[in-house]
Amino acid sequence: MLGKRLNYARKNKGYTAQQMADILGLSLTAYRFYESSKRSPNLETLVKIANILGVSTDYLLCRHDNPDK
Repeated sequence: MLGKRLNYARKNKGYTAQQMADILGLSLTAYRFYESSKRSPNLETLVKIANILGVSTDYLLCRHDNPDK
């Protein structure tokens, strides 16, 4: 479910997967692994993603359905 939330939040903010990978200093493949749920980001990366996308980590981790902080 994390992957789906990442994908939704990214698209909602208007970022491409390549832009997110560049901002995070990752390869496109590594970032896509997060969105496809093949891998999970470490805590530091998860917090960076949440800050970039303007959502809470709780939202990304499916602890609640409201993407607003």
